[in-house]
Amino acid sequence: MIEINLNGEAFEVAGDASLSTLIQGLDLEGKRYAIEVNEDIISRSEHGTYFLKAGDQVEVVQAIGGG
Repeated sequence: MIEINLNGEAFEVAGDASLSTLIQGLDLEGKRYAIEVNEDIISRSEHGTYFLKAGDQVEVVQAIGGG
């Protein structure tokens, strides 16, 4: 297990976790969201091949409709 910072909180993930794995664990598949790692936006096409490292600063933002 490694520790990352997820939306300002300490969060543990498997040592081989990709962004896709994180999204599955957060139950966000099929939803509208954006991910930033260490202040860089990571495109969805890279989520399966972008592996998290200890200490990464991850921000996940969900798009919410309404009006």
